Amino acid sequence: MDEFSITTPSLLFPAISLLMLAYTNRFLALSTIIRQLYDAHRRDPHINTLRQLGNMRRRVALIRWMQAFGLISLLLCIVSMVLVFFQQADAAHIVFVASLFLMVISLLLCLFEVLISDSALDILLSDIEIELRKHH
Repeated sequence: MDEFSITTPSLLFPAISLLMLAYTNRFLALSTIIRQLYDAHRRDPHINTLRQLGNMRRRVALIRWMQAFGLISLLLCIVSMVLVFFQQADAAHIVFVASLFLMVISLLLCLFEVLISDSALDILLSDIEIELRKHH
C-alpha cells in the first residue's frame, strides 16, 4: 500500500456497522423462531422439533461467532487507526490486515449460517410434503 492513512481503516466502519445490524437482526429472528418452536412443542410435541433443535443450536453458535469476529475486526480497525495516529505504520498495516482477515471469517460464518437456515426450511418443506402425501 502506497498511501495508508488514518482514513483507510475507517472505510470499514460503515460495512462493519451494517453487518453487525444484519447479524443482530438474524439473531432476533432466530430467537423469535426458537420461542415459537418452544411454544408449539409445549402445546403439541412433535418429533420434528428434535430435528430442528440441533439446527437452531448451530445457528445460534454461528451467529455468536459471526458477531464476535465482526466486533473484534472493528476493534482492530480502531487500533490500526490509533497506530497510524502515532506514526506506527508497519504495526498499523499488520493490525489492519488482521481486521480484514477476521471480517472474512465473520462473513464465512454468516454463509454457513445461511446454509444451515436453508436446511431448516428443507425440514419444514419435507414435513409439508409428507402431510400432503398422507392426505392424497
